[in-house]
Amino acid sequence: MGENRTIVTIGRQYGSGGREVGEKLAERLGFGFYDKNILRMNSDESGIKESYFHLADEKAGSRLLYKIISNLKPEAGQPSFSSDLTSADNLFRFQSEVIRKLAQEESCVIIGRCADYILEGTEGLLRVFIYADMEHRIQRITRLGYFEPKDVEKNIRRMDKERREYYRYFAGRNWEDMLNYDLMINTGAVGVDGAVEMIRSYLQG
Repeated sequence: MGENRTIVTIGRQYGSGGREVGEKLAERLGFGFYDKNILRMNSDESGIKESYFHLADEKAGSRLLYKIISNLKPEAGQPSFSSDLTSADNLFRFQSEVIRKLAQEESCVIIGRCADYILEGTEGLLRVFIYADMEHRIQRITRLGYFEPKDVEKNIRRMDKERREYYRYFAGRNWEDMLNYDLMINTGAVGVDGAVEMIRSYLQG
């Protein structure tokens, strides 16, 4: 890796604004930005096909990602949809390889996907976790209108549980354990823009 490469991984509680923090940070620093809309992996076969071809489509928004996925294509450009490919473990391996190659190629911000675990030990890595109190998260998700107001807290807890279980399964450790991260930021206290500035300040040392 080049000595000046910087990779920021962001784990985040649902509703904390972590994705927005990452997007704004990447924009201000001129870094690549990758989240679930690009690294989209589903465990059913139709979802895999959609994800795979989305990833391999240059119109997905990243020439680098296009190059990486194209080079990973099995069988002379035709993805195999065997039962092995459709397994969650195999998809995680594929996704992990994509994340590692992205980190080798450019400075970037990667949201979720156990990227902090996958890239552990990488030079220039900063692992961030974004969190907020429940009241703040309820207000944010209610404002975004994703769920009926009465269902917001229930869905926040469900999404946190899914992220917690995904991380435990693939990384084998506690998603919310501060020892997994270099920087923990409460957006309930400092806001999204405050979090972006804290990370920028940290990186500038």
